[in-house]
Amino acid sequence: MTTSPTRRKIILGGAVAASGLALGEDLLAQGYLTPTPACGGVATLAQTEGPFFSPNSPERQSLLEPGMKGRALELVGLVVTRSCKPVSGALLDFWQADADGAYDNSGFRLRGHQFASREGGYRLRTIVPARYTGRTAHIHVKVQAPNRPVLTTQLYFPDEPGNARDPLFRRELVMRVTRSGDAPQGRFDFVLDIA
Repeated sequence: MTTSPTRRKIILGGAVAASGLALGEDLLAQGYLTPTPACGGVATLAQTEGPFFSPNSPERQSLLEPGMKGRALELVGLVVTRSCKPVSGALLDFWQADADGAYDNSGFRLRGHQFASREGGYRLRTIVPARYTGRTAHIHVKVQAPNRPVLTTQLYFPDEPGNARDPLFRRELVMRVTRSGDAPQGRFDFVLDIA
């Protein structure tokens, strides 16, 4: 079913396009997504990479594999500077636990990297990771603009029961999540510490 855009979506969409932060036709086709409130001076909070990072992950936008357990998740967003300019070609390297709370430390299951589009957009298809002892559900990520320092951080889910008990949890790193049928859709814009 096709719906007409609302006046608000048209006005807000025009403002986003005018500021140079358009995601591109593929992301806009899914509906208007608001820019990250932190854009405009505050860089995304850094966090520890933890003990499970593996370098040289494969380049891919989907971490899903045949027979993989877990609820599918699509995560989209932008990589921008503090002044809200898109960071074309930024490297995003993701890794996470599986639906049982375990990491693949011998291969690259639920690990992969990609590069932001010319407009700074990215899209990742994965699963919702399980909690494990001492940690709430989270996704690890490293983000790096070309020839700049690496931002290492973690993304969290809203209303996750384990958030209150996880000493690393930070509200500033919570994704905006909407439900579309069985598959949640997440949104997080990374603001790099670049003017």
